[in-house]
Amino acid sequence: MHMTLKPANSTRLATGATAPSSAYDPQYDPLVADNPGRGRDYAPTYWVATAGPAPEDDGPVTHDMDVDVAIIGAGFTGLVAAQELAREYGIKATVLEANRVSWGCTSRNGGQAQNASGRLSRSQWIARWGEDVALRMHAEIRDGFDYFKGLIQSGNIQCDPQPGGHLYIAHRPWALEKLRSESEVLNKVFGYPTRILDRATVAREYLDDAECCGAMHEPDGIGVHPLKLAYGYLRMAREAGATVHPSSPVTKWETRDGLHYLTTPGGVVRARAVGVATGGYTSQTLNPLLRNKIMPILSNSMVTRPLTAAELDACNFRTTEVITDTRTLRFYYRRLPDNRVQIGSRSAITGIDAPAARHQQLLIEGLGRKFPALKGIQIDYSWWGWVDVSHDMMPRITQPDPNQTAYYAMGYGGNGVMYSAQAGRRLAQWIAGQGRSLDLPIFTSPLPGHVFAPFRRIGQRMLFHWYHFRDERA
Repeated sequence: MHMTLKPANSTRLATGATAPSSAYDPQYDPLVADNPGRGRDYAPTYWVATAGPAPEDDGPVTHDMDVDVAIIGAGFTGLVAAQELAREYGIKATVLEANRVSWGCTSRNGGQAQNASGRLSRSQWIARWGEDVALRMHAEIRDGFDYFKGLIQSGNIQCDPQPGGHLYIAHRPWALEKLRSESEVLNKVFGYPTRILDRATVAREYLDDAECCGAMHEPDGIGVHPLKLAYGYLRMAREAGATVHPSSPVTKWETRDGLHYLTTPGGVVRARAVGVATGGYTSQTLNPLLRNKIMPILSNSMVTRPLTAAELDACNFRTTEVITDTRTLRFYYRRLPDNRVQIGSRSAITGIDAPAARHQQLLIEGLGRKFPALKGIQIDYSWWGWVDVSHDMMPRITQPDPNQTAYYAMGYGGNGVMYSAQAGRRLAQWIAGQGRSLDLPIFTSPLPGHVFAPFRRIGQRMLFHWYHFRDERA
């Protein structure tokens, strides 16, 4: 499907932020649409409703311009890369965003910052790369967690942080045995102090999840308000000297004589280097380097009304830590600062099917199984968004073609809230000419393609049925 972009009249909100010029599209699909639109409004998330006024931006591109660096995508990764380029390397980047600032993954996730990136466990790292590389990967992720926390602190970002760790709930007895094995690897090989908790301890000290058969607790984990965090990143990037242009989709990208010509509705941006940070919203036609490199997968999320004191007591919902369960098609959930419960899991296969009520019903039923006292509770917010999953389940922050000054950072697999900051930092390092010193696999190889990529959704349907059968076995 080809999208025709008509002239849009972008206005500025009272805060100085660019107002939307077109409505939210609930059926947007990155495998179908040539681009994510122009000036579209946010998805109706809890985060959008409670983030407060958007900070000032630099308005849409209105004329041709020459820049040193253009970054495509104004989410977590793109905004951190822009501020890092300015502060560490003296390079003032121009950030191009198709719709509103942080319109994609950044404003639709669950706000769970964990000690992870990609979909693989530490033991799977060892199996794939060996212990030495796995240890260095672990150090990179831990460094990223420290960098993430440092950004929030140094920028005085008021993003409602809820620290304390990550609780990994075993939803079946066999899953608890897998957690025991992983905990042993984490403790002995990586020196990362995790604890295995029995069901009674989880119910007494954390929450009474009726599906819980025990859990693994790890010390690193923070819940955040993702859009407030993004607004903080935006302020920091602009204060450092970057410019951020919403309502400026890249509709054509040509490279001639080493110079990149990025066509937007308001003018052509000529850039000496380009960083791509579009995540699950990466168009198939943006650049050949990215075609069929990401498998966008939908995730649904919803937020309840605030729980009463009696409901909190009935669930013994004592913790505000981030929580996931051990399903492959996992549930992720937590208690928010205003005592609402947010829960998310898998969703539709295609964008056109995303609004179907059965996908929200899956979350409602999951919430009711975990917390019988919350059956029938009012749902105040419901939305969905695309997750950027790579074909080998690990991200890449790299220069895919050494002959082109084009770079990308994506493929976080649903674990990008924290690591996107470190990825933006590493993307800036690449763009500034310092990337050759990065020697981990996620930096030294491009995103892999897949021979069956054109038929990926047929395989996805089959896999989802298999995962559900495997996850729910006794």
